[in-house]
Amino acid sequence: MAIQPPISTKAILDLNGISKTFHGTKVLDRVDFAVASGQVMALLGENGAGKSTLMKIVTGIYEADAGGSIRLNGAEIRFNNPRQAMFAGIAMIHQDQNLVPGLSVAENLFLGREPLNSLRLIDHAALRAESRKYLDALRQAIDPAIRVSRLGVGQRQMVEIARALSLDARLIIMDEPTDGLSDVETEILFDSIRRLRDQGKGIVYISHRLGEIFKICNAATVLRDGHAVASGHIAEFDEAKIVHHMVGHEIADKYPHSAAGDGVKRLRVAGLSAPGIQEISFEAGEGEVVGFTGLVGSGGTELGRALYGALPARAGSIELDGRPLSLRSPADGVRAGIAYLPEDRKTEGLIQIDSVEDNMSLTALRRFVSPFGLIAHRREDEAVAGYIKTFAIRTPDKDTVVATLSGGNQQKVALAKALMTNPKVLVLDEPTRGVDVGARREIYRLIDDFKGKGLTIILISSDMPELLGISDRIFVLSRGRLNGAFDRGEATQDAILQRAVA
Repeated sequence: MAIQPPISTKAILDLNGISKTFHGTKVLDRVDFAVASGQVMALLGENGAGKSTLMKIVTGIYEADAGGSIRLNGAEIRFNNPRQAMFAGIAMIHQDQNLVPGLSVAENLFLGREPLNSLRLIDHAALRAESRKYLDALRQAIDPAIRVSRLGVGQRQMVEIARALSLDARLIIMDEPTDGLSDVETEILFDSIRRLRDQGKGIVYISHRLGEIFKICNAATVLRDGHAVASGHIAEFDEAKIVHHMVGHEIADKYPHSAAGDGVKRLRVAGLSAPGIQEISFEAGEGEVVGFTGLVGSGGTELGRALYGALPARAGSIELDGRPLSLRSPADGVRAGIAYLPEDRKTEGLIQIDSVEDNMSLTALRRFVSPFGLIAHRREDEAVAGYIKTFAIRTPDKDTVVATLSGGNQQKVALAKALMTNPKVLVLDEPTRGVDVGARREIYRLIDDFKGKGLTIILISSDMPELLGISDRIFVLSRGRLNGAFDRGEATQDAILQRAVA
């Protein structure tokens, strides 16, 4: 466990008796929470425990129920909107990134705070120079002039972090800041957090990656079902104790893993080149989990999209069960028997305003077409109900709008959507991004079950314990090329990282 400096007793933020009710359901119930100067406070809990709601109250997105109090630097406050919170010295890095895709990186960093010239027009040179300063602090070579829509998830996350740094806030709230980041980018972020901590900033750190908590945080508060059930110095906790507080019971067998299949090769990829990847060759068998990892921008997502037909191949070949494939679109991938779970479920995996059922059956509607060309809704309902039960999706019913579900349950809906096409190959890109420890365990169990039924699984992940825990073989990507391969028994985090940075 990393040694943390003493915690200041000077509170920046002090919440007492905070409650919040939505449509008759109490989401927060008299929660006390405080963050001191020079403190990195972990805020932990399962999806739906109330973490994000509590922080949205702090930042003026939601209004708390009557009865509680919020003090910032000793003065009682209540914000009506996020802009008021920002000018009071509070910055928040949201889990669901709040960048404007059509604007440049620089424009996003200083949106609403752009430097002006003598004519009161935006000074674009100064804007880019200031942006470069904060990107350099995070060791990012991102062009400030590039549109955010052209960046990967990990790069967009670093832009979010740079924006928070640019605010020079006294209190910084980080909601799943390392989602989509590799180990190297995570360490860069941690260095920045330590500098901010040493400057006397208060930091709220929300993460489902519990190993990070002991590296960077010096205190922790755990929420369960809207109640604060534990709070104290990080030395008072270990991972098992945190998990017990979060879920109310122990979780055994964190990474369920069965032996790989009999070696029958199902997927053969030879010399595959596409935008972002070059000359990728590998084989994957029935009942096998083949993992891919690398630094942000190393080509993992591009590989997954090329295997699915979402990126055009420039060279090379893909064979499935000995049959050459010509994939020009995702529809071709689905017809061939390949399913893809994208890393960004919010914008690519699900239609947030549609129901659980409509999302789940969207790509498999041809399964439910009657001889008369109409949708057989009874069969569709039965299939959706079966996945809701099998995946233990917590939803009031199949007609619930998917945006109202927790992150873990949304991810299980996206996974069910991929599997409803009855694929032979399932490509998973960051399958547990933003998912709590309990839901992660359920997703790992499902992956192991699919594997036992002969499904070939391609796992693209920046979560090293996950990768090592459930993969049968691991390939390392660097600058769009394969740069290492490990069998399960020989793979270690250090060995993988060495190949990723080489």
